[in-house]
Amino acid sequence: MNKYIERLYNGIIKENPTFVLMLGMCPTLAVTVSAMNGLGMGLSTTAVLVVSNALISLLRKIIPDKVRIPAFIVIVASVVTVVQLLLQAYVPAIYDALGIYIPLIVVNCIILGRAESYASKNGIVESACDGIGMGLGFTIALTCIGFVRELLGGGAVFGHVIIPEDFHISILVMAPGAFFVLACLTALQNKFKMPSATNVAGGSSLVCGGNCASCSETVCAENHKKIAAVKAEEEKKAAAEKAAKAEAAKAKKAAEAAAAAAKEKKPEGNE
Repeated sequence: MNKYIERLYNGIIKENPTFVLMLGMCPTLAVTVSAMNGLGMGLSTTAVLVVSNALISLLRKIIPDKVRIPAFIVIVASVVTVVQLLLQAYVPAIYDALGIYIPLIVVNCIILGRAESYASKNGIVESACDGIGMGLGFTIALTCIGFVRELLGGGAVFGHVIIPEDFHISILVMAPGAFFVLACLTALQNKFKMPSATNVAGGSSLVCGGNCASCSETVCAENHKKIAAVKAEEEKKAAAEKAAKAEAAKAKKAAEAAAAAAKEKKPEGNE
């Protein structure tokens, strides 16, 4: 798969920031009272991701390692300010609906996470594609959550009412509704065995299931024992392979020496 297409696929499906990595939960739960709000926040974040990733990748070799996080924040904050002013000027309805969550994009863990883990280590085009993929994945997730909440809670889709008021589930457009909808969508992912934060392919043999957040006390000790046993087994296997290779090399060398000796004795017998 082309590496640029792979970055898009990873962001949208394999490493979706909302449904798989469970990042950026604050705007995800707060602004998705409607599909339009989710779409607006997703596209705003996508624009910030693409531009900040490209700038950080461009400057990665001249940013000192010790101050890279403050430098990343300054770059992201500058881009967010530009996006905020553009929204305020050209899309005031979306700007008013998103409110404080637009400037909070600066500290969104998706933005800083991609800057630290990818943009600071890769080229400009790859980093921009990574930003597009992650941004589109975030946009799709927020739009889906907003669509379900708006449809069932408000009886509308993108502002167009299609369900009578008597059949609205009002709690879905309130704060708890975001948790309910996200939980239901994640449950559907698990049902259809799609990648998600709670359905890791292959699982883990560790006691905690590979979840570092639950690694503590007796569970932690048990996991360390298991990891030590795995490492010991791997070292034992590597030593056995090394010994087998050394033995094979020794046998080959002895065979070559015997063949050479036999070849030297053969002319003497003929005489």
